[in-house]
Amino acid sequence: MKFKAIKGRQGSSMEAKDATYVEAAGWGKYRWWRYLLGLVVIFFVGLVVGGIAIPHIAFLFGGQEWLAAVNRLDYAALGPVGGFVAVTAIFSFFLAGILIAVTLVHRRHPRTLVTARERISWRRVGHGFVAWFVPFWLIAGLGQYFFYPDTFSFNVDFDFATFALFVPIALIFTAIQTTTEELFFRGYIVQGASIVWSNRVFLALVPATIFALAHLFNPEASAGGWLTVFFNYFLVPGLLWTVVSLIDGTTELAIGVHFAHNIGGNLLIGVAGNAVNAPTLFTISKFHATYTALSMLVVVPVFLAIAYKVFKRDEVSKPVDS
Repeated sequence: MKFKAIKGRQGSSMEAKDATYVEAAGWGKYRWWRYLLGLVVIFFVGLVVGGIAIPHIAFLFGGQEWLAAVNRLDYAALGPVGGFVAVTAIFSFFLAGILIAVTLVHRRHPRTLVTARERISWRRVGHGFVAWFVPFWLIAGLGQYFFYPDTFSFNVDFDFATFALFVPIALIFTAIQTTTEELFFRGYIVQGASIVWSNRVFLALVPATIFALAHLFNPEASAGGWLTVFFNYFLVPGLLWTVVSLIDGTTELAIGVHFAHNIGGNLLIGVAGNAVNAPTLFTISKFHATYTALSMLVVVPVFLAIAYKVFKRDEVSKPVDS
């Protein structure tokens, strides 16, 4: 496995050098204790500030009834749209925490969590979206209709007006959620781990393990057991998307992939009992852990073929002045 070298610069006073986003961890202020402080900042803003703000926001929009529902974690009482926003709104605060940590603690541009180039390639983000959305939702999603037709159905509670209102909200909040997770797991965690040890296997395993542990309490993990935890969290997306980021030298591809993965589950096909219950077009009434895990054996190679054979990497851009 080789890192994709892209142009970067370790500060305006140093010579330009080929760099990956991982190597950008050495820009600005990068002592190990700063990464620990950065984690404190991220979790303080995300959990403490977000935990205080969200109930107040719920009260502003829905009064005492919404406040009580949020306090008892009964998001279903807020309706499909309100419940979705309440669950995903916390990621806005985590994103703010990440931006504060990188900017103030590490004194470098937040863009360096994505790439060492002078700008993010949104084209490459789009490549990741298409390369994952097509095979995953055709094989792992729609494929369940052919194998388990009795559990796959059109959403009986579907309401066009609600769905039309939900689409732009889902696009915005899903983008915030998935981008935040990528900036944290594939970006900040990988960069912090690289300060400890730059071994590529180590850099791939650390975020994959943390990502899997962070999702252990999701309802899907309980329903699918170890098979789901290993295939759906540790192996894919945890390990696969990290390895792809290390190969690309940026997290651009992974950002697009993660958004494709979640937006399909929020708009197209939802599984009953998911961590986020959205007003999707179709519903799978029972989570099939074995099929989902085995489908990854087909989805992953198709994804890699599209990402690296159909789509080509961007040409190297001008050096960044960090």
